[in-house]
Amino acid sequence: MNFSPFHGRTLLVTAVSLLLNFAQVSSAQTAIPRARRPVAAGAPAAPSRPKLVVLLVVDQMRADYIEKFLHQWTGGLRRLVQEGAWFRDAAYPYAATETCVGHSTISTGALPATHGMVANSWWDRTAQKMVTCTSDPKATNSAYAGGKATGGDSAVRMLVPSFAEELKFQTGGASRVVTFSLKARSAITMAGHKGDAATWFDSGSWVTSNVYGTMPFIEDYVKAHPVKADYGKTWTLSLPENRYWYDDKAVNAKPPDGWDSSFPHALRGKGAGNEPDAAFFEQWSASSFADNYLTELAKTAVDSLGLGKSGATDFLGVSYSSVDYVGHSFGPRSREIQEILIGLDKNLSDLFAHLDQKVGRGNYVVALSADHGGTPIPEEMQKIGVDAGRLNLTAVQADIEKVLAPFNYPKPAIARIADSGVYFAPGIYDKLEQDGAALAAVMDSITSHPGVANVYTAEALEDRPATQSPIRRALAASYFPSRSGDVFIVPRPYWLIDYSPVGQPPRASGTGHGSPYYYDQRVPILLMGSGIQHGEYYGEVAPTDIAPTLAALCGITLSSRDGHVLAPALAKTPGR
Repeated sequence: MNFSPFHGRTLLVTAVSLLLNFAQVSSAQTAIPRARRPVAAGAPAAPSRPKLVVLLVVDQMRADYIEKFLHQWTGGLRRLVQEGAWFRDAAYPYAATETCVGHSTISTGALPATHGMVANSWWDRTAQKMVTCTSDPKATNSAYAGGKATGGDSAVRMLVPSFAEELKFQTGGASRVVTFSLKARSAITMAGHKGDAATWFDSGSWVTSNVYGTMPFIEDYVKAHPVKADYGKTWTLSLPENRYWYDDKAVNAKPPDGWDSSFPHALRGKGAGNEPDAAFFEQWSASSFADNYLTELAKTAVDSLGLGKSGATDFLGVSYSSVDYVGHSFGPRSREIQEILIGLDKNLSDLFAHLDQKVGRGNYVVALSADHGGTPIPEEMQKIGVDAGRLNLTAVQADIEKVLAPFNYPKPAIARIADSGVYFAPGIYDKLEQDGAALAAVMDSITSHPGVANVYTAEALEDRPATQSPIRRALAASYFPSRSGDVFIVPRPYWLIDYSPVGQPPRASGTGHGSPYYYDQRVPILLMGSGIQHGEYYGEVAPTDIAPTLAALCGITLSSRDGHVLAPALAKTPGR
Protein backbone atom coordinates (compact mmCIF):
# COMPACT_ATOMS: atom_id res chain seq x y z
CA MET A 1 0.00 0.00 0.00
CA ASN A 2 1.42 3.38 -1.04
CA PHE A 3 -0.19 6.70 -0.22
CA SER A 4 0.64 10.12 1.07
CA PRO A 5 -1.57 12.40 3.19
CA PHE A 6 -0.11 15.44 1.57
CA HIS A 7 -1.68 17.07 -1.43
CA GLY A 8 0.70 18.83 -3.80
CA ARG A 9 -0.92 18.46 -7.16
CA THR A 10 -0.09 21.03 -9.80
CA LEU A 11 -2.61 21.51 -12.58
CA LEU A 12 -0.04 22.70 -15.12
CA VAL A 13 -2.41 25.46 -16.21
CA THR A 14 0.25 27.38 -18.09
CA ALA A 15 1.45 24.36 -20.06
CA VAL A 16 -2.06 23.29 -20.95
CA SER A 17 -2.97 26.82 -22.07
CA LEU A 18 0.07 26.94 -24.32
CA LEU A 19 -0.83 23.60 -25.90
CA LEU A 20 -4.41 24.68 -26.47
CA ASN A 21 -3.28 27.96 -27.99
CA PHE A 22 -0.92 26.06 -30.26
CA ALA A 23 -3.73 23.81 -31.47
CA GLN A 24 -5.91 26.85 -32.22
CA VAL A 25 -3.12 28.61 -34.05
CA SER A 26 -2.28 25.47 -36.02
CA SER A 27 -5.84 25.17 -37.24
CA ALA A 28 -6.18 28.84 -38.09
CA GLN A 29 -2.92 29.69 -39.82
CA THR A 30 -2.16 28.89 -43.44
CA ALA A 31 1.48 28.79 -44.44
CA ILE A 32 2.60 29.80 -47.93
CA PRO A 33 4.66 27.05 -49.57
CA ARG A 34 7.97 28.22 -50.98
CA ALA A 35 9.46 27.15 -54.27
CA ARG A 36 12.20 24.54 -53.94
CA ARG A 37 15.74 25.73 -54.54
CA PRO A 38 17.87 23.79 -57.01
CA VAL A 39 20.33 21.37 -55.42
CA ALA A 40 23.96 22.37 -55.85
CA ALA A 41 26.19 20.03 -57.84
CA GLY A 42 27.77 17.42 -55.60
CA ALA A 43 25.42 18.11 -52.71
CA PRO A 44 23.70 15.08 -51.09
CA ALA A 45 20.23 14.38 -52.42
CA ALA A 46 17.30 15.43 -50.23
CA PRO A 47 15.63 12.49 -48.48
CA SER A 48 12.69 11.14 -50.42
CA ARG A 49 9.41 11.51 -48.59
CA PRO A 50 6.42 9.20 -48.81
CA LYS A 51 3.52 10.43 -50.90
CA LEU A 52 1.05 8.87 -48.49
CA VAL A 53 1.19 7.87 -44.83
CA VAL A 54 -1.20 5.05 -43.91
CA LEU A 55 -1.84 4.56 -40.20
CA LEU A 56 -3.61 1.31 -39.31
CA VAL A 57 -4.75 0.66 -35.74
CA VAL A 58 -6.24 -2.73 -34.93
CA ASP A 59 -8.32 -2.32 -31.80
CA GLN A 60 -7.35 -4.86 -29.08
CA MET A 61 -4.78 -6.70 -31.20
CA ARG A 62 -2.41 -8.53 -28.88
CA ALA A 63 1.16 -8.78 -30.18
CA ASP A 64 1.21 -12.55 -29.73
CA TYR A 65 -1.54 -12.96 -32.35
CA ILE A 66 1.18 -12.50 -34.97
CA GLU A 67 3.34 -15.19 -33.42
CA LYS A 68 0.39 -17.58 -33.14
CA PHE A 69 -1.37 -17.08 -36.46
CA LEU A 70 1.22 -15.78 -38.93
CA HIS A 71 1.54 -19.20 -40.57
CA GLN A 72 -2.14 -19.02 -41.57
CA TRP A 73 -2.01 -15.57 -43.11
CA THR A 74 -1.34 -15.10 -46.80
CA GLY A 75 -2.27 -11.45 -47.31
CA GLY A 76 -1.61 -8.01 -45.87
CA LEU A 77 -0.63 -8.95 -42.33
CA ARG A 78 1.87 -11.45 -43.69
CA ARG A 79 3.20 -8.89 -46.15
CA LEU A 80 3.83 -6.42 -43.33
CA VAL A 81 6.00 -9.01 -41.58
CA GLN A 82 7.78 -10.27 -44.70
CA GLU A 83 8.50 -6.87 -46.25
CA GLY A 84 8.44 -4.50 -43.31
CA ALA A 85 10.01 -3.84 -39.92
CA TRP A 86 8.57 -5.97 -37.10
CA PHE A 87 9.16 -4.70 -33.57
CA ARG A 88 8.59 -7.73 -31.39
CA ASP A 89 8.92 -6.14 -27.95
CA ALA A 90 6.57 -3.18 -28.24
CA ALA A 91 4.36 -2.22 -25.30
CA TYR A 92 2.60 0.74 -23.76
CA PRO A 93 4.46 2.06 -20.70
CA TYR A 94 1.26 3.18 -18.97
CA ALA A 95 -1.70 1.66 -17.14
CA ALA A 96 -4.69 3.19 -18.95
CA THR A 97 -4.77 0.63 -21.76
CA GLU A 98 -7.98 1.81 -23.42
CA THR A 99 -9.06 2.80 -26.93
CA CYS A 100 -9.07 6.58 -26.68
CA VAL A 101 -5.80 6.61 -24.77
CA GLY A 102 -4.00 4.29 -27.19
CA HIS A 103 -5.17 6.06 -30.34
CA SER A 104 -4.19 9.44 -28.88
CA THR A 105 -0.77 8.10 -27.93
CA ILE A 106 -0.12 6.63 -31.38
CA SER A 107 -1.39 9.80 -33.03
CA THR A 108 0.63 12.31 -31.01
CA GLY A 109 3.72 10.41 -29.87
CA ALA A 110 2.90 11.55 -26.33
CA LEU A 111 1.81 9.77 -23.15
CA PRO A 112 -1.59 10.38 -21.51
CA ALA A 113 0.22 12.38 -18.83
CA THR A 114 1.03 14.78 -21.69
CA HIS A 115 -1.88 14.59 -24.15
CA GLY A 116 -4.54 14.43 -21.40
CA MET A 117 -6.70 11.66 -22.86
CA VAL A 118 -6.65 9.49 -19.73
CA ALA A 119 -9.58 7.15 -20.52
CA ASN A 120 -12.48 6.59 -22.87
CA SER A 121 -14.46 8.70 -20.40
CA TRP A 122 -13.80 10.31 -17.04
CA TRP A 123 -15.54 12.21 -14.24
CA ASP A 124 -15.68 15.93 -14.94
CA ARG A 125 -15.26 17.57 -11.54
CA THR A 126 -16.62 20.92 -12.75
CA ALA A 127 -19.71 19.57 -14.47
CA GLN A 128 -20.10 16.74 -11.92
CA LYS A 129 -20.80 14.19 -14.63
CA MET A 130 -19.06 11.66 -16.85
CA VAL A 131 -17.73 12.99 -20.16
CA THR A 132 -16.43 11.02 -23.12
CA CYS A 133 -12.95 11.79 -24.39
CA THR A 134 -14.24 13.30 -27.65
CA SER A 135 -17.41 15.03 -26.45
CA ASP A 136 -17.50 18.68 -27.47
CA PRO A 137 -20.47 20.88 -26.51
CA LYS A 138 -19.53 23.34 -29.26
CA ALA A 139 -19.54 20.71 -32.03
CA THR A 140 -22.49 19.22 -33.91
CA ASN A 141 -22.51 15.75 -35.40
CA SER A 142 -24.25 14.89 -38.66
CA ALA A 143 -24.94 11.61 -40.43
CA TYR A 144 -24.46 10.56 -44.04
CA ALA A 145 -27.20 9.23 -46.31
CA GLY A 146 -30.13 10.35 -44.15
CA GLY A 147 -28.90 8.60 -41.02
CA LYS A 148 -29.28 9.81 -37.44
CA ALA A 149 -26.65 11.60 -35.36
CA THR A 150 -26.68 13.04 -31.86
CA GLY A 151 -24.37 15.24 -29.81
CA GLY A 152 -21.07 16.68 -30.91
CA ASP A 153 -17.54 15.30 -31.02
CA SER A 154 -14.06 16.59 -31.74
CA ALA A 155 -10.49 16.36 -30.45
CA VAL A 156 -10.93 19.45 -28.27
CA ARG A 157 -9.94 17.51 -25.14
CA MET A 158 -6.70 16.22 -26.72
CA LEU A 159 -4.09 18.72 -25.57
CA VAL A 160 -1.36 17.89 -28.09
CA PRO A 161 -1.65 18.16 -31.90
CA SER A 162 -1.66 14.89 -33.81
CA PHE A 163 0.96 13.90 -36.34
CA ALA A 164 -1.67 14.23 -39.07
CA GLU A 165 -2.59 17.81 -38.22
CA GLU A 166 1.08 18.78 -37.88
CA LEU A 167 1.63 17.27 -41.33
CA LYS A 168 -1.22 19.33 -42.76
CA PHE A 169 -0.11 22.53 -41.04
CA GLN A 170 3.56 22.21 -41.96
CA THR A 171 2.76 21.58 -45.63
CA GLY A 172 0.68 24.75 -45.81
CA GLY A 173 -2.56 22.81 -45.93
CA ALA A 174 -1.53 20.80 -49.00
CA SER A 175 -1.74 17.44 -47.19
CA ARG A 176 -5.16 15.79 -47.00
CA VAL A 177 -6.15 14.04 -43.75
CA VAL A 178 -8.81 11.32 -43.89
CA THR A 179 -9.72 8.82 -41.14
CA PHE A 180 -12.29 6.02 -40.70
CA SER A 181 -13.33 3.78 -37.82
CA LEU A 182 -16.36 2.24 -36.18
CA LYS A 183 -15.61 4.42 -33.12
CA ALA A 184 -15.62 8.20 -32.81
CA ARG A 185 -12.75 8.17 -30.32
CA SER A 186 -10.61 6.30 -32.85
CA ALA A 187 -11.34 8.27 -36.03
CA ILE A 188 -11.15 11.63 -34.25
CA THR A 189 -7.91 11.13 -32.33
CA MET A 190 -6.13 9.84 -35.45
CA ALA A 191 -7.16 12.98 -37.34
CA GLY A 192 -6.59 15.46 -34.52
CA HIS A 193 -8.21 18.86 -34.13
CA LYS A 194 -8.61 19.41 -37.86
CA GLY A 195 -8.86 17.13 -40.85
CA ASP A 196 -10.54 16.83 -44.21
CA ALA A 197 -12.72 13.92 -43.11
CA ALA A 198 -13.15 11.96 -39.89
CA THR A 199 -15.91 9.36 -40.13
CA TRP A 200 -17.25 6.76 -37.72
CA PHE A 201 -20.19 4.37 -37.28
CA ASP A 202 -22.83 5.03 -34.63
CA SER A 203 -26.06 3.07 -34.10
CA GLY A 204 -26.47 2.19 -37.75
CA SER A 205 -25.29 5.49 -39.27
CA TRP A 206 -22.01 6.79 -40.63
CA VAL A 207 -21.33 10.01 -38.75
CA THR A 208 -19.00 12.99 -38.78
CA SER A 209 -18.78 16.36 -37.02
CA ASN A 210 -19.00 19.91 -38.29
CA VAL A 211 -15.41 20.31 -37.06
CA TYR A 212 -14.34 18.08 -39.97
CA GLY A 213 -17.15 18.62 -42.44
CA THR A 214 -18.70 16.21 -44.91
CA MET A 215 -17.32 14.60 -48.05
CA PRO A 216 -19.47 13.96 -51.16
CA PHE A 217 -17.72 10.68 -51.92
CA ILE A 218 -18.65 9.30 -48.50
CA GLU A 219 -22.27 10.35 -48.98
CA ASP A 220 -22.33 8.63 -52.37
CA TYR A 221 -20.66 5.47 -51.10
CA VAL A 222 -22.92 5.09 -48.05
CA LYS A 223 -26.02 5.62 -50.19
CA ALA A 224 -24.88 3.05 -52.73
CA HIS A 225 -23.70 0.54 -50.11
CA PRO A 226 -25.94 0.68 -47.01
CA VAL A 227 -24.81 -1.46 -44.10
CA LYS A 228 -28.25 -3.03 -43.94
CA ALA A 229 -27.41 -4.77 -47.24
CA ASP A 230 -25.44 -7.24 -45.10
CA TYR A 231 -28.59 -8.17 -43.18
CA GLY A 232 -29.19 -11.90 -43.40
CA LYS A 233 -25.60 -12.79 -44.28
CA THR A 234 -23.65 -15.25 -42.16
CA TRP A 235 -20.16 -14.99 -40.72
CA THR A 236 -18.61 -18.43 -41.16
CA LEU A 237 -15.29 -20.18 -40.69
CA SER A 238 -12.96 -19.88 -43.67
CA LEU A 239 -10.61 -22.76 -42.76
CA PRO A 240 -11.17 -26.44 -41.94
CA GLU A 241 -12.06 -26.87 -38.27
CA ASN A 242 -8.86 -28.74 -37.47
CA ARG A 243 -6.83 -25.61 -38.27
CA TYR A 244 -8.29 -23.60 -35.41
CA TRP A 245 -6.40 -23.43 -32.14
CA TYR A 246 -9.34 -23.34 -29.78
CA ASP A 247 -12.56 -25.18 -28.97
CA ASP A 248 -15.78 -24.44 -30.79
CA LYS A 249 -17.14 -22.53 -27.79
CA ALA A 250 -14.98 -20.08 -25.86
CA VAL A 251 -15.12 -20.37 -22.06
CA ASN A 252 -17.62 -17.90 -20.56
CA ALA A 253 -18.11 -16.00 -23.80
CA LYS A 254 -20.65 -13.19 -24.00
CA PRO A 255 -21.71 -13.04 -27.65
CA PRO A 256 -23.81 -10.18 -29.04
CA ASP A 257 -27.58 -10.49 -28.66
CA GLY A 258 -28.97 -13.00 -31.12
CA TRP A 259 -25.77 -15.06 -31.38
CA ASP A 260 -24.71 -18.16 -29.53
CA SER A 261 -21.13 -19.04 -28.62
CA SER A 262 -20.14 -20.95 -31.75
CA PHE A 263 -19.92 -20.51 -35.51
CA PRO A 264 -21.70 -19.84 -37.79
CA HIS A 265 -22.97 -16.40 -36.75
CA ALA A 266 -25.99 -15.14 -38.70
CA LEU A 267 -26.48 -11.39 -39.02
CA ARG A 268 -30.22 -11.32 -38.39
CA GLY A 269 -30.46 -9.26 -35.21
CA LYS A 270 -32.11 -10.31 -31.98
CA GLY A 271 -35.58 -11.03 -33.30
CA ALA A 272 -34.45 -12.60 -36.58
CA GLY A 273 -37.12 -10.61 -38.38
CA ASN A 274 -37.01 -8.99 -41.79
CA GLU A 275 -35.43 -5.64 -40.91
CA PRO A 276 -32.19 -4.67 -39.16
CA ASP A 277 -32.47 -3.86 -35.46
CA ALA A 278 -29.94 -2.61 -32.91
CA ALA A 279 -28.71 -6.16 -32.35
CA PHE A 280 -27.96 -6.53 -36.07
CA PHE A 281 -25.66 -3.52 -36.05
CA GLU A 282 -23.90 -4.92 -32.97
CA GLN A 283 -23.47 -8.27 -34.74
CA TRP A 284 -22.25 -6.58 -37.93
CA SER A 285 -19.67 -4.57 -35.98
CA ALA A 286 -18.30 -7.80 -34.45
CA SER A 287 -17.81 -9.51 -37.80
CA SER A 288 -15.54 -9.38 -40.83
CA PHE A 289 -18.26 -7.56 -42.75
CA ALA A 290 -17.45 -4.37 -40.83
CA ASP A 291 -13.74 -4.66 -41.67
CA ASN A 292 -14.68 -5.17 -45.31
CA TYR A 293 -16.69 -1.96 -45.27
CA LEU A 294 -13.90 0.11 -43.70
CA THR A 295 -11.45 -1.19 -46.30
CA GLU A 296 -13.76 -0.20 -49.14
CA LEU A 297 -14.22 3.27 -47.65
CA ALA A 298 -10.44 3.67 -47.46
CA LYS A 299 -9.99 2.58 -51.10
CA THR A 300 -12.77 4.95 -52.18
CA ALA A 301 -11.04 7.82 -50.38
CA VAL A 302 -7.80 7.08 -52.22
CA ASP A 303 -9.60 7.17 -55.56
CA SER A 304 -11.95 10.08 -54.91
CA LEU A 305 -9.41 12.42 -53.36
CA GLY A 306 -6.37 11.22 -55.28
CA LEU A 307 -4.51 10.55 -52.05
CA GLY A 308 -0.80 10.32 -52.66
CA LYS A 309 -0.99 12.60 -55.71
CA SER A 310 -1.24 16.06 -54.17
CA GLY A 311 2.45 16.84 -54.30
CA ALA A 312 2.52 16.84 -50.51
CA THR A 313 2.33 13.84 -48.19
CA ASP A 314 -1.28 12.82 -47.55
CA PHE A 315 -2.58 10.91 -44.52
CA LEU A 316 -5.02 8.01 -44.39
CA GLY A 317 -5.95 6.53 -41.01
CA VAL A 318 -8.09 3.41 -40.55
CA SER A 319 -8.89 1.91 -37.17
CA TYR A 320 -10.31 -1.61 -37.43
CA SER A 321 -12.60 -1.93 -34.40
CA SER A 322 -14.08 -5.39 -34.93
CA VAL A 323 -11.20 -7.25 -33.28
CA ASP A 324 -12.03 -5.35 -30.09
CA TYR A 325 -15.73 -6.24 -30.22
CA VAL A 326 -14.86 -9.88 -30.86
CA GLY A 327 -12.27 -9.88 -28.09
CA HIS A 328 -14.68 -8.47 -25.52
CA SER A 329 -17.32 -11.04 -26.45
CA PHE A 330 -15.30 -14.19 -26.99
CA GLY A 331 -11.89 -13.50 -25.43
CA PRO A 332 -8.42 -13.81 -26.97
CA ARG A 333 -8.51 -17.63 -26.92
CA SER A 334 -11.38 -18.13 -29.35
CA ARG A 335 -12.05 -19.20 -32.90
CA GLU A 336 -13.72 -15.84 -33.43
CA ILE A 337 -10.47 -13.98 -32.79
CA GLN A 338 -8.57 -16.30 -35.11
CA GLU A 339 -11.21 -15.88 -37.83
CA ILE A 340 -11.54 -12.09 -37.59
CA LEU A 341 -7.76 -11.82 -38.10
CA ILE A 342 -7.91 -14.09 -41.15
CA GLY A 343 -10.46 -11.68 -42.59
CA LEU A 344 -8.33 -8.67 -41.67
CA ASP A 345 -5.32 -10.26 -43.39
CA LYS A 346 -7.37 -10.48 -46.60
CA ASN A 347 -8.64 -6.92 -46.23
CA LEU A 348 -5.15 -5.50 -45.82
CA SER A 349 -3.98 -7.46 -48.84
CA ASP A 350 -6.75 -5.82 -50.84
CA LEU A 351 -5.92 -2.37 -49.48
CA PHE A 352 -2.19 -2.67 -50.16
CA ALA A 353 -2.80 -3.96 -53.70
CA HIS A 354 -5.00 -0.92 -54.31
CA LEU A 355 -2.32 1.41 -52.96
CA ASP A 356 0.31 -0.28 -55.11
CA GLN A 357 -1.79 0.45 -58.16
CA LYS A 358 -2.97 3.97 -57.34
CA VAL A 359 -0.07 5.44 -55.34
CA GLY A 360 2.77 3.17 -56.38
CA ARG A 361 4.63 0.47 -54.50
CA GLY A 362 7.35 2.16 -52.48
CA ASN A 363 5.63 5.57 -52.60
CA TYR A 364 3.66 5.09 -49.38
CA VAL A 365 4.54 4.08 -45.84
CA VAL A 366 2.34 1.97 -43.56
CA ALA A 367 2.42 1.88 -39.76
CA LEU A 368 0.29 -0.77 -38.01
CA SER A 369 -0.20 -1.06 -34.28
CA ALA A 370 -2.93 -1.54 -31.67
CA ASP A 371 -4.43 0.71 -29.02
CA HIS A 372 -4.12 -2.00 -26.33
CA GLY A 373 -3.99 -5.74 -25.84
CA GLY A 374 -6.55 -7.90 -24.07
CA THR A 375 -7.03 -9.90 -20.89
CA PRO A 376 -7.78 -13.64 -21.03
CA ILE A 377 -11.24 -14.50 -19.72
CA PRO A 378 -10.75 -14.94 -15.93
CA GLU A 379 -12.87 -18.07 -15.68
CA GLU A 380 -10.68 -19.71 -18.31
CA MET A 381 -7.59 -18.86 -16.28
CA GLN A 382 -9.22 -20.30 -13.16
CA LYS A 383 -9.62 -23.64 -14.93
CA ILE A 384 -5.85 -23.96 -15.25
CA GLY A 385 -5.25 -22.99 -11.63
CA VAL A 386 -4.40 -19.31 -12.01
CA ASP A 387 -5.56 -16.80 -9.40
CA ALA A 388 -8.10 -14.86 -11.47
CA GLY A 389 -11.50 -13.31 -11.00
CA ARG A 390 -13.62 -10.17 -11.16
CA LEU A 391 -13.11 -7.25 -8.80
CA ASN A 392 -16.48 -5.74 -7.89
CA LEU A 393 -15.98 -1.98 -7.56
CA THR A 394 -19.60 -1.46 -6.58
CA ALA A 395 -18.85 -3.40 -3.40
CA VAL A 396 -15.61 -1.45 -2.93
CA GLN A 397 -17.54 1.83 -3.15
CA ALA A 398 -20.14 0.65 -0.63
CA ASP A 399 -17.40 -0.32 1.84
CA ILE A 400 -15.65 3.04 1.50
CA GLU A 401 -18.90 4.81 2.35
CA LYS A 402 -19.34 2.47 5.30
CA VAL A 403 -15.89 3.04 6.81
CA LEU A 404 -16.22 6.82 6.46
CA ALA A 405 -19.53 6.89 8.38
CA PRO A 406 -17.90 7.04 11.87
CA PHE A 407 -15.78 9.99 10.73
CA ASN A 408 -18.94 12.02 9.95
CA TYR A 409 -18.17 12.65 6.28
CA PRO A 410 -21.07 13.84 4.09
CA LYS A 411 -22.87 11.16 2.12
CA PRO A 412 -22.28 10.12 -0.55
CA ALA A 413 -18.55 10.64 -0.13
CA ILE A 414 -17.78 9.20 -3.59
CA ALA A 415 -18.96 10.92 -6.73
CA ARG A 416 -17.91 8.11 -9.06
CA ILE A 417 -15.58 5.17 -9.56
CA ALA A 418 -14.51 5.01 -13.18
CA ASP A 419 -11.83 2.76 -14.67
CA SER A 420 -10.62 1.91 -11.15
CA GLY A 421 -10.14 5.60 -10.33
CA VAL A 422 -12.03 6.84 -7.25
CA TYR A 423 -13.43 10.38 -7.61
CA PHE A 424 -14.59 11.80 -4.28
CA ALA A 425 -17.41 14.33 -3.95
CA PRO A 426 -16.37 18.01 -3.89
CA GLY A 427 -14.33 18.85 -0.81
CA ILE A 428 -14.14 15.28 0.50
CA TYR A 429 -10.67 14.43 -0.71
CA ASP A 430 -9.25 17.75 0.49
CA LYS A 431 -10.55 16.86 3.94
CA LEU A 432 -9.22 13.30 3.72
CA GLU A 433 -5.74 14.61 3.02
CA GLN A 434 -5.76 16.26 6.43
CA ASP A 435 -7.37 13.30 8.15
CA GLY A 436 -4.81 10.52 8.27
CA ALA A 437 -7.02 8.11 10.21
CA ALA A 438 -9.92 8.41 7.80
CA LEU A 439 -7.67 8.10 4.74
CA ALA A 440 -5.99 5.03 6.20
CA ALA A 441 -9.43 3.49 6.83
CA VAL A 442 -10.35 4.08 3.19
CA MET A 443 -7.15 2.53 1.89
CA ASP A 444 -7.42 -0.48 4.22
CA SER A 445 -11.02 -0.98 3.14
CA ILE A 446 -9.98 -1.10 -0.52
CA THR A 447 -7.06 -3.50 -0.05
CA SER A 448 -9.24 -5.89 1.98
CA HIS A 449 -11.14 -6.87 -1.17
CA PRO A 450 -10.09 -10.00 -3.05
CA GLY A 451 -8.48 -9.11 -6.33
CA VAL A 452 -6.90 -5.82 -5.18
CA ALA A 453 -3.13 -5.71 -5.65
CA ASN A 454 -2.46 -2.17 -4.47
CA VAL A 455 -3.91 1.30 -4.10
CA TYR A 456 -2.31 4.69 -4.69
CA THR A 457 -3.28 8.27 -4.03
CA ALA A 458 -2.85 10.91 -6.71
CA GLU A 459 0.07 12.45 -4.81
CA ALA A 460 2.03 9.22 -5.21
CA LEU A 461 1.79 9.58 -8.98
CA GLU A 462 2.11 13.27 -9.80
CA ASP A 463 5.23 14.65 -11.46
CA ARG A 464 6.16 11.19 -12.83
CA PRO A 465 8.20 10.13 -9.75
CA ALA A 466 11.34 8.03 -10.09
CA THR A 467 10.46 4.61 -8.74
CA GLN A 468 11.48 0.97 -8.97
CA SER A 469 7.84 -0.10 -9.17
CA PRO A 470 6.76 -0.73 -12.79
CA ILE A 471 3.09 -0.53 -11.76
CA ARG A 472 3.54 2.86 -10.12
CA ARG A 473 5.47 4.12 -13.16
CA ALA A 474 2.67 2.92 -15.44
CA LEU A 475 0.03 4.66 -13.35
CA ALA A 476 2.08 7.86 -13.25
CA ALA A 477 2.42 7.87 -17.04
CA SER A 478 -1.39 7.73 -17.22
CA TYR A 479 -2.02 10.44 -14.65
CA PHE A 480 -3.32 13.89 -15.61
CA PRO A 481 -4.23 16.00 -12.52
CA SER A 482 -7.50 17.65 -13.51
CA ARG A 483 -8.96 14.52 -15.15
CA SER A 484 -7.68 11.52 -13.24
CA GLY A 485 -9.11 10.17 -10.00
CA ASP A 486 -8.11 10.93 -6.41
CA VAL A 487 -7.29 7.32 -5.55
CA PHE A 488 -6.34 4.49 -7.91
CA ILE A 489 -7.13 0.81 -7.41
CA VAL A 490 -4.80 -1.71 -9.02
CA PRO A 491 -6.37 -5.14 -9.58
CA ARG A 492 -4.32 -8.29 -9.31
CA PRO A 493 -3.16 -9.92 -12.57
CA TYR A 494 -5.99 -11.65 -14.45
CA TRP A 495 -8.64 -9.89 -12.34
CA LEU A 496 -11.11 -7.81 -14.32
CA ILE A 497 -13.03 -4.78 -13.09
CA ASP A 498 -16.73 -5.50 -12.53
CA TYR A 499 -19.58 -3.12 -11.69
CA SER A 500 -22.36 -5.61 -10.90
CA PRO A 501 -24.80 -4.53 -8.16
CA VAL A 502 -23.82 -5.53 -4.63
CA GLY A 503 -25.20 -8.92 -3.71
CA GLN A 504 -25.52 -10.11 -7.29
CA PRO A 505 -23.08 -12.44 -9.03
CA PRO A 506 -20.55 -10.83 -11.38
CA ARG A 507 -21.20 -10.69 -15.09
CA ALA A 508 -18.94 -13.75 -15.34
CA SER A 509 -18.64 -13.64 -19.11
CA GLY A 510 -16.54 -11.95 -21.74
CA THR A 511 -13.39 -10.02 -21.00
CA GLY A 512 -11.77 -6.58 -21.20
CA HIS A 513 -8.54 -4.61 -20.82
CA GLY A 514 -7.32 -1.46 -19.08
CA SER A 515 -4.74 -2.86 -16.67
CA PRO A 516 -1.00 -2.12 -16.24
CA TYR A 517 -0.11 -5.74 -17.05
CA TYR A 518 1.82 -6.91 -20.08
CA TYR A 519 -1.08 -8.76 -21.70
CA ASP A 520 -2.88 -5.41 -21.95
CA GLN A 521 0.22 -3.34 -22.73
CA ARG A 522 1.99 -5.44 -25.38
CA VAL A 523 0.95 -4.66 -28.97
CA PRO A 524 2.45 -5.08 -32.44
CA ILE A 525 4.37 -2.36 -34.25
CA LEU A 526 4.86 -3.03 -37.96
CA LEU A 527 6.26 -0.53 -40.48
CA MET A 528 6.44 -1.07 -44.23
CA GLY A 529 7.13 0.91 -47.37
CA SER A 530 8.86 4.16 -48.22
CA GLY A 531 11.98 4.66 -46.12
CA ILE A 532 11.60 1.44 -44.08
CA GLN A 533 14.30 -1.21 -43.66
CA HIS A 534 12.98 -4.77 -43.51
CA GLY A 535 13.87 -6.81 -40.43
CA GLU A 536 12.90 -8.08 -36.99
CA TYR A 537 13.81 -5.87 -34.05
CA TYR A 538 13.87 -6.92 -30.39
CA GLY A 539 14.68 -3.73 -28.50
CA GLU A 540 12.10 -2.27 -26.12
CA VAL A 541 9.93 0.22 -27.97
CA ALA A 542 6.49 1.76 -27.50
CA PRO A 543 3.63 3.10 -29.65
CA THR A 544 4.80 6.58 -28.63
CA ASP A 545 7.60 5.96 -31.13
CA ILE A 546 5.32 5.72 -34.18
CA ALA A 547 4.52 9.42 -34.65
CA PRO A 548 8.16 10.56 -34.22
CA THR A 549 9.24 7.97 -36.79
CA LEU A 550 6.59 9.07 -39.30
CA ALA A 551 7.57 12.70 -38.63
CA ALA A 552 11.20 11.88 -39.40
CA LEU A 553 10.21 10.20 -42.67
CA CYS A 554 8.05 13.18 -43.67
CA GLY A 555 10.45 15.91 -42.54
CA ILE A 556 8.12 17.54 -40.01
CA THR A 557 8.45 18.45 -36.34
CA LEU A 558 6.05 17.35 -33.61
CA SER A 559 5.06 19.88 -30.96
CA SER A 560 5.71 17.47 -28.10
CA ARG A 561 6.73 13.86 -27.87
CA ASP A 562 7.50 11.22 -25.29
CA GLY A 563 8.69 8.68 -27.87
CA HIS A 564 11.72 8.48 -30.11
CA VAL A 565 12.49 7.72 -33.76
CA LEU A 566 12.72 4.01 -34.56
CA ALA A 567 16.04 4.64 -36.29
CA PRO A 568 17.09 0.98 -36.82
CA ALA A 569 14.12 0.52 -39.15
CA LEU A 570 14.89 3.52 -41.36
CA ALA A 571 16.42 2.61 -44.71
CA LYS A 572 20.07 3.61 -45.06
CA THR A 573 19.79 5.27 -48.48
CA PRO A 574 22.25 7.92 -49.79
CA GLY A 575 19.59 10.56 -49.34
CA ARG A 576 18.76 9.67 -45.76
